[in-house]
Amino acid sequence: MAVSESLHLVRARIGERIAEIETRGAKLKPVDICARMDAIRRMAADHGLAALEGLADYAAHHALMPGHRQATRACLDHMREALASDTPSDRETILAALAVRLH
Repeated sequence: MAVSESLHLVRARIGERIAEIETRGAKLKPVDICARMDAIRRMAADHGLAALEGLADYAAHHALMPGHRQATRACLDHMREALASDTPSDRETILAALAVRLH
């Protein structure tokens, strides 16, 4: 399997995980959101998706803090953008956009 095909499959799997969180997010406990975001972070890290890795890391940490629903929703809103990113510099841009949105 070619690298681009493999990365396409990884992105599809991560997309499914994101969709699950979007669908079930209101019913999930903070610890479950954290675990799901950490799984996304690990997959992203393993496949060089730096922007998604950073965003999922942020979401995992903030899932356990007060205001986690707002932070999770904001992270999910940026997930598709981060998932499509092939540029490590997008990580800072997406995290900055998230910070502006939350503050």
